[in-house]
Amino acid sequence: MSKIALVTDSTASMPKELSDKYNIIVAPQILIWGEETFEDGVNITPSEFYTRLKKATIMPSTTQVTVAKFHELYQSLLAQDYQILTVIISAKLSGTLNSALQAKAMFPAEAPIEIVDSNTTAMAIGFHLLTIARAIKQGATLPECVALAQKAREHTGIFFAVDTLEFLHRGGRIGGATRFLGTMLNFKPILEVRDGRVEAIERVRTRRKSLSRIVELVVDQIGNRTPIRLASLHANAPEDAQAVLDEASEKLKPIETYSSEVSPVVGVHAGPGVVGLVYMAGM
Repeated sequence: MSKIALVTDSTASMPKELSDKYNIIVAPQILIWGEETFEDGVNITPSEFYTRLKKATIMPSTTQVTVAKFHELYQSLLAQDYQILTVIISAKLSGTLNSALQAKAMFPAEAPIEIVDSNTTAMAIGFHLLTIARAIKQGATLPECVALAQKAREHTGIFFAVDTLEFLHRGGRIGGATRFLGTMLNFKPILEVRDGRVEAIERVRTRRKSLSRIVELVVDQIGNRTPIRLASLHANAPEDAQAVLDEASEKLKPIETYSSEVSPVVGVHAGPGVVGLVYMAGM
């Protein structure tokens, strides 16, 4: 088996049992709350984050994984004779890719470090990593893993429903959904991560309809492609996320499903109550 280490960032929001099983190293994004600084998912959990958010008078902000953190991880892995593949959040959503590239530049040019922009976030990155990790167990080389990471971008997608665009707008991650600002009233926006950005799809009148609609959109997007893998995502809305995953599973018969709670850093930008559906189809 190839000795390849997989590195990602905490926005991947992978269930811990998966990252542990496949030895995927998660570099934490940074959450800044007033005078306090937290490492995403390390010293603040999603439940702690949303409990605190309800009472907060100061809103949190975020910044990307530091160059120093990536350098520390790469140095440790190279010392253990690992080749390294890093698959991280879209460069259009975060400066994390730049941090990783700066860290890589601190090592000799021949150091076996590869960095791939996933062009997405959340468990869409997770599905990329699971595909690569399984290939590594079958003996895939580092170039083959890079090719898989690049191919996976064309086979994954995310649709999600939010209660408000306030959080995405505040964090500057709203992309094409700006056209919905100021016109929402009681409508619920449905969004997609497309070409690495958050884009507006449509809006519906109720929460229930928005959740059913994201299932319909995923079904339409997948078409006849198989096999299918699904993951729900949510920010402090586990029951709604499970209902979406159950409905989608009934219609699509996936070979693999997961429920994923987005990390606090994603929660800062998506806001509480977000529910989404991630798919990988055709690979």
